[in-house]
Amino acid sequence: MNTQRNQANFASRAPVAPIKEEGVRRSEYFGQRVFNEERMLQYLTRDALASVKAAIFSGTKIDRKIADQVAEAMKAWAISMGATHYTHWFQPLTGATAEKHDAFFDLLPDGRAIEKFGGSQLVQQEPDASSFPSGGIRNTFEARGYTAWDPTSPAFIYGSTLCIPTVFVSYTGEALDNKTPLLRALHAVDVAATAVARYFDKNVNKVIATLGWEQEYFLVDKALAQTRPDLLLAGRTLVGQSAAKGQQLDDHYFGVIPGRAFQFMRDLEQECMLLGIPVKTRHNEVAPNQFELAPVFEEANLAVDHNLLLMDVMDKVADRHGLRVLFHEKPFEGINGSGKHNNWSLSTDTGTNLLSPGSTPMKNLQFLTFFVNTIKAVDRYEELLRASIASASNDHRLGANEAPPAIISIFIGTQLSAVLDELEGVSQGKLSPEEKTELKLNVVGKIPEILLDNTDRNRTSPFAFTGNKFEMRGVGSRANCARPMTVLNTIVARQLNEFKAAVDQLIEKKKLKKDEAIFNVLREYIKSSKRIRFDGDGYSPQWEKEAARRKLSNNKTTPVAMKVLTAPETRELFASLGVLTEKELLARYEVELETYILNRQIEGRVLGELVYHSIIPAVVGYQNQLLENIAGLKEVYGAAHKKMAGAQLALLEQLSEHLQALHQKTEAMTEARKRANTLREVPKKAEAYCEAVLPFFEEIRHHSDRLERLVADDYWPLARYRELLFLK
Repeated sequence: MNTQRNQANFASRAPVAPIKEEGVRRSEYFGQRVFNEERMLQYLTRDALASVKAAIFSGTKIDRKIADQVAEAMKAWAISMGATHYTHWFQPLTGATAEKHDAFFDLLPDGRAIEKFGGSQLVQQEPDASSFPSGGIRNTFEARGYTAWDPTSPAFIYGSTLCIPTVFVSYTGEALDNKTPLLRALHAVDVAATAVARYFDKNVNKVIATLGWEQEYFLVDKALAQTRPDLLLAGRTLVGQSAAKGQQLDDHYFGVIPGRAFQFMRDLEQECMLLGIPVKTRHNEVAPNQFELAPVFEEANLAVDHNLLLMDVMDKVADRHGLRVLFHEKPFEGINGSGKHNNWSLSTDTGTNLLSPGSTPMKNLQFLTFFVNTIKAVDRYEELLRASIASASNDHRLGANEAPPAIISIFIGTQLSAVLDELEGVSQGKLSPEEKTELKLNVVGKIPEILLDNTDRNRTSPFAFTGNKFEMRGVGSRANCARPMTVLNTIVARQLNEFKAAVDQLIEKKKLKKDEAIFNVLREYIKSSKRIRFDGDGYSPQWEKEAARRKLSNNKTTPVAMKVLTAPETRELFASLGVLTEKELLARYEVELETYILNRQIEGRVLGELVYHSIIPAVVGYQNQLLENIAGLKEVYGAAHKKMAGAQLALLEQLSEHLQALHQKTEAMTEARKRANTLREVPKKAEAYCEAVLPFFEEIRHHSDRLERLVADDYWPLARYRELLFLK
């Protein structure tokens, strides 16, 4: 008997204590653990509050004396909330977050103890940078790295620790994290978009990039997950026969939330409210045990921080409920994987969504300006946008008829396409009075009406316009949103800068009026970016051929997708906008490939261990049982036993065939992995893992899954899909 799995099955039925309702509205305890504006009003002096607000709004530096006041206020509030430690909470290039805790504690010269936290501890700290991935920026003997306070993301209390969001840079100033380039990109798009927005509203002084992510995830029973080394170490099931019932009935999608999952969600949402994470939506997703939650839109930097914090909170809450959260993009074969759709827009400090049409032709021209510029940016840098969502885990999901294809295209709907086609036909140069009337009333003026009725969606599109925002659907569920948001805001900033230069040139040199100049430039952008617009089925083979004809990239794997980071135009793009230096960019190229290699390496090792330590012994044990049965029949029936044991003999033959093939393929995979490990150049090593090692994974899975179908439950050591995928 498989005692471990039977114990896991018993544990999975253990009751979870019900969550106690707090009896208050969520709005009453939202952000209680956050040092937000409400807390700052209570604890900061007027000068300190003004200084922090100026830093948030315009990026001005905070004076050290003011920093001391802020630190003292933070400490007083944190201690009143039960905090004993503080930490600089940062985002190294691991894709996760990092922290080093220090106590609010020090000794006076006379030996007395005091609680201490000053401006120097708030503003800057020096964690060891040698063990974080840096792509060669830092050496082990050059370990210094600095974390610096990011006042645009409020501090919060997590457990008993005051967490201070920070950037992470090297001793020589290079960015060692994901937050620093994101902040730079957000500044770049703010400057560029503000300049363009002032064509339409002189009162605009700031443009804010907003982000609303949709987090998909799986929940599995923790005790059952413990029987799966692949789930624990690789985040996905490397082997596993599909359950007879999966998602084919579509009965899980938007269905009644299972009881244990619902209790988890309620507890999670309470934690999120306290931490100021504005979660709003929850529902079942397509696959069994797959769910989604989504927040209210926020400023992009804060939204990224909240998503990273959320994933950590989810892990801890799930553990309390005897569950395990799976963020891997493809944890189970044969059913939908998980994404994290990034809904992006631009908003002004005057309260206008720049990707939403208004009630006047001028507001609609503003909408068209930012709408068309975004399309042009994506068309120009589609390969770079694809690279921003590349990872070993997301490679399993992209283009799998459950997620957007690896080919980047934009869906805007037939009606908006018709509007752009009309604008494309506008004559160049000065417009006649009749043309101006036609444009403003019959074309531009109809946009709000068009969007009101335009309810169609294309779930196969990787970049879709959805009414007042663009939805980037290819982002992986366990990804740090900072990567795609850095790229998207950078390319839009570049495009808006070039748009303004082109418009200003037409106004100054061609003496065109502002509206005429804008229409002329938009017309050219609409024409030159037409190839990126596609409203059809992104899963169809015909689209792949059509995309090739349009000369759109189709980079299906991470090693191929990442090559664009080394291109001269990519280096120039990031450097010119101050987002990433060439050294920082190439470091990220190396880090991403190293991460890809290590993920594949871990998966290969885990798969080998599963085969040799779990699957082969289980099959041999079952074969021995069959042999004993056959021997017993022979003892009773003599030569006639062959007729009596025909089924057992046939089963024994199938087991032996698949067992031998499983062993051969695993040995071949191990040898391929060893050869890949001898390669010194990171790109070649990544390609070797992708092209020479990874194909063996599916072959090994094939034979393992056939064996799983044949071996009795009592002998199979791993929790099966039918046990993992259906929470009660």
